[in-house]
Amino acid sequence: MKTEFFIAKSIISKNKANFSRPIIRIAVLSIALGVAVMIMAVFIVTGFQTEIRNKVIGFGAHIQISNYNDNNSMESSPISIKQPFYPSFNQRPGIKHIQVFATKAGIIKTDEDIEGIVMKGVGSDYDWSFFNDKLVKGKTFKVSDTGKTNDVLISQAIANKLKLDTGQSLVIYFINAGQTMPSVRKFNISGIYNTGLEEFDRMYVLADIHHIQKLNNWDSTQVGGFEITINHFDELDDITTRIYNEIDYNLNCANIKQQNPQIFDWLAFQDVNVTVILIMMVIVAAINMISALLILIIEKTTLIGILKALGMNNWGVRKVFLINATYLIVRGLFWGNVIAIALSLLQMKFGIIKLDPESYYVREVPINFDWFNLLLINLGTFGICVLVLIIPTYVVTRISPIKAIRFN
Repeated sequence: MKTEFFIAKSIISKNKANFSRPIIRIAVLSIALGVAVMIMAVFIVTGFQTEIRNKVIGFGAHIQISNYNDNNSMESSPISIKQPFYPSFNQRPGIKHIQVFATKAGIIKTDEDIEGIVMKGVGSDYDWSFFNDKLVKGKTFKVSDTGKTNDVLISQAIANKLKLDTGQSLVIYFINAGQTMPSVRKFNISGIYNTGLEEFDRMYVLADIHHIQKLNNWDSTQVGGFEITINHFDELDDITTRIYNEIDYNLNCANIKQQNPQIFDWLAFQDVNVTVILIMMVIVAAINMISALLILIIEKTTLIGILKALGMNNWGVRKVFLINATYLIVRGLFWGNVIAIALSLLQMKFGIIKLDPESYYVREVPINFDWFNLLLINLGTFGICVLVLIIPTYVVTRISPIKAIRFN
C-alpha cells in the first residue's frame, strides 16, 4: 500500500502543476458545484419545512383534544377542564406542555371596513413563546384565573387592512345560535404579531378565554379543548396514538398534520424535489470524474506498463489511480462546502433572496444549517464517487506491459 500511495502522490503532484488542464478542472469544478447545490437544496428545503411547520404548530400546537362532534368547526363544543390527563400530561415522556383553548368566529367592524376573524381564547397556562418572537409592536397580555382582561393580540395583516394600532379599541360582533341580535364586545389592542403565514395571520385574534366562555354561556370549568406540544416532531404520530388510547371515548385527538393535510403534504413533496436534485448532481459529478480518470489512465499508459513489468498486480495499479481520483474528489468537496456554507451564512444573516409570503408562507428563503446533513452529503458523495470510479480502473487490466512501454 505504501508503494501505491507514493506513486499516486507523485501523480497528484504533477496534476497540481497542470491543474489548468480542462479535464481535471472540469471534474473538480463539477464536484464542487454539485456538492454546493446539494447542500443548499437540503438546507433550503429543510429550512422551509422547519419554518412553516413551526408556524403552523405555533397557532395550534402539535396535538389537539376536542369533542368528536366539532368536525373542525370554529364553534367548539364545551369540554370539562376536569380531565384525568390535565394537567398531568405535563409530566409524561415526550410531552412538553398542555394548555386549554377555545375558538369562536366573529366579525371586526370599524368605521370604514369589516373583517371576519376567529377569536382564539387562551388561559393562564398558555405558552406565549411563539408569539413573543413574532411581535412587531406592543406586547402580549396576561390571563388570570380570577379576572378577565379585555386585551387582545391581532396580526399585522388585520391591523394594516383595518388601519388599527396598539392601544386602540376594537369592536367584535359574535353571533350565537338561537340569537337574533349579535353579541358585541369591545377590546383593547395590546400587541400586533406577524408570522408571515398569511393564511393564519388574516384569521386569528388572541383573547382571554373567559370572553368565549361568557359568550357561549359556559361556566369556568368548560373549555373548547386542549392543546399539547411535544419535544420532538418525529414522535408526533406515536404520541398522538398513545394519547388517543388514553382519553375518554367521547373525545377526539388529532395532530397538526391531520388538521392541515394540504400544508404538510406540500412540505413532504419537497423531499421528492431534493431527491431528484441529489441524484442528478451525483450523476453529473460521477460522469465527469470517470472522464477525468480515464484521461489520466490513458496519459499514464507507459507508467502502467512499467509498474506491471516491475511486478505490480492489476489491483495495485488500479489503487494508484483510485488514490489519485480520491484527491480530486476531496478537493471538489472542499470547495463545494466553502461555496455552500458561505452562501448559507449570507442568506441567514442578510436574507438576500426574498419570497412572496402569500405563495411560500415565508418572506425570505429560510436556511436550516444542519451539520449532520452536511456530513451526510459529503460522505455520501465521496462514497458513491469512489465506488463508481472502480469501474473505469478496470481498463488497467487490459493494458499489456510490453505494448504500454512502447506506447507513445
